Amino acid sequence: MTQTPSNTLLFYLKGVGPARAELLGKELGIKTVYDLVNFFPNRYIDRTRFYKISELQESGAEVQIIGQITSISTEGNNRSTRLKATFTDETGSMELVWFQGIKWIKTALKTNTPYVIFGKANQFKGVFSMPHPEMDLLLDFQKSLQTAMQPVYPSTENLAKKGVSNRVIQTIMQNLFLEFKSRFQETLSKEILDQNHFIDKNTALFQLHFPENQELLKKAQWRMKFEELFFIQLQLLRNNLIRKRKIKGYIFEKVGDYFNNLYEKHIPFSLTNAQKRVIKEIRKDMMRGAQMNRLLQGDVGSGKTIVAVLSAMIAIDNGFQVAIMAPTEILANQHFFSVLELVKNLNIQVRLLTGSTKTKERNEIHEGLISGELHILIGTHALIEDKVKFQNLGLVIIDEQHKFGVEQRSKMWKKNILPPHILVMTATPIPRTLAMTLYGDLDVSIIDELPLGRKEIKTALRFENQRLSVFKFIRDEIVKGHQVYIVYPLIDESETLDFKNLMEGYESVVREFPRPQYQVSIVHGKMKPADKEYEMDLFVKGKTHIMVATTVIEVGVNVPNASLMLIENPEKFGLSQLHQLRGRVGRGANQSYCILMAGYKLTDEAKTRLQTMVETNDGFKIAEVDLKLRGPGNIMGTQQSGIINLKIADIVKDSDLLKMARFTAFDLLKEDPNLEMPKNANIRNTYKDIEANMGIWANIS
Repeated sequence: MTQTPSNTLLFYLKGVGPARAELLGKELGIKTVYDLVNFFPNRYIDRTRFYKISELQESGAEVQIIGQITSISTEGNNRSTRLKATFTDETGSMELVWFQGIKWIKTALKTNTPYVIFGKANQFKGVFSMPHPEMDLLLDFQKSLQTAMQPVYPSTENLAKKGVSNRVIQTIMQNLFLEFKSRFQETLSKEILDQNHFIDKNTALFQLHFPENQELLKKAQWRMKFEELFFIQLQLLRNNLIRKRKIKGYIFEKVGDYFNNLYEKHIPFSLTNAQKRVIKEIRKDMMRGAQMNRLLQGDVGSGKTIVAVLSAMIAIDNGFQVAIMAPTEILANQHFFSVLELVKNLNIQVRLLTGSTKTKERNEIHEGLISGELHILIGTHALIEDKVKFQNLGLVIIDEQHKFGVEQRSKMWKKNILPPHILVMTATPIPRTLAMTLYGDLDVSIIDELPLGRKEIKTALRFENQRLSVFKFIRDEIVKGHQVYIVYPLIDESETLDFKNLMEGYESVVREFPRPQYQVSIVHGKMKPADKEYEMDLFVKGKTHIMVATTVIEVGVNVPNASLMLIENPEKFGLSQLHQLRGRVGRGANQSYCILMAGYKLTDEAKTRLQTMVETNDGFKIAEVDLKLRGPGNIMGTQQSGIINLKIADIVKDSDLLKMARFTAFDLLKEDPNLEMPKNANIRNTYKDIEANMGIWANIS
């Protein structure tokens, strides 16, 4: 077998060996030559300019100089020993200093021989010195691949400790290119290369690691970023096509009595045009015989629940059962009562299954599912337990799905002969560029208007010196018969300090709003589910005026009478989390308010976040700002970070390139859905390599 870059193990490469190969694999995930060539620098040091010693200034900048060592001396003793060398060029002299590795450095140095030195030049008492400079004999420097811009690679503390410096990685990379030269397989078609004026793969890889100048580096980055984004989009779009063609789904032929009764007689409000449009999209999906895999995006309060319930009615009209999955018991309870209220006159059986459900109830639920008497099961992770078996599960609705792991969601597939239709809902607006990458294989529906009569929530930023006026405002709202949330940042349930702050906050609220005139509830993650539910129920029924809570109320609490939310220390929350919290008010006809009670010491990022909250209620605008501030990985959390763990592209900075890559992939699949055309051979071969590393997860939203 010919050794190619893709199948050559790293330890065969000159300068690596078994020990170093094991270390690079463990620390950086580099196991083959292919991994190594795709390990890109994260910045570059411009080595195009050579300074004269007379031009040096006290700026802390890194400089390179050509000159020679004229003398070497050792100073100090024991631990304070240092090696000094006088380095000169035609304009003057300076000192080179070493504090470590003195013995072998001293034996390696050559006097009166031209060197290129590189490092930070420091000035002390009018004399410049350079500690631990990078040094190359001028002859070696001129022969090496690296002549202009020096790549700086990501590293770890352990690599530095074991002597695998940036210089060592550069040398290994140089050996790689000297050995394999131009043997890296082209991945794009000639047509795509020509249309976009891209440089070829081998040139791009070489220029990324050993750029000759800024212009060639830019061309190399542009081409490789496009390639990375293009194959992600090709994979996502092709998965969508394959699923629609191959993964059969139940055909919901009719829209019957359940749907029509609910739609015409039991919805106490008019649907928005956006809701009607989305229901049509879902109906069309469920009629065509392929499994639906649709993402339903809508801002807080946009009315996703009614769309989900009407979709459930179509499934029931066709003789199928429905599962609604939520990430928390609070949200599952909320859905349960909302659905129950909507279908109470339709003779539909709805049950709730969570970790708190008693054994007797569980047994009843299991029997009802198998017999088919139970139409809708709402619950948490409990729904995916093996013992939960349906007679004919036709539709799964997953709310706030990014809070579930992929493996958990996939278990819902195994409950039927054919996979059920999947409707994924999120109240976290996802920026378009992120949605294209994370959910590029899903069909997307967006509810982009709020129900009629909803008033925009007024948001204000306040500081500690305005607390008394804020408390007066709370009293005024309570006098009007409204209710109030006060939310504290409990970042982690195990953090004693935050819990202490919450309890102190609760006590100060009770002092300020004493019983019996005011009733105050408290809800936090350390409470038993039954106690949490009891306190929540008091607030929902209007028996308490104020609810002091942590972010457990971020999703799922629907109290139309709550008109004011006070968020303590909002600078400790993420932007989308603040927006989610604010969405708990403004759910009734009353004017609602959100007050952000901030600390005085705010970072620039915190100021931007809070100002954004004050300026807009638009979740999609907020999501765009959040994406720019935090980056994609932090927004979506660990469960979704795999696909956005990109090697070179950045979906925020390279959003235009991402769109271009998606359109290119879409046009290609339109013309050649199976990648069979001879002109697409490079793309087909690369795609097969990618496909070989993909599991079942590719089919699950």
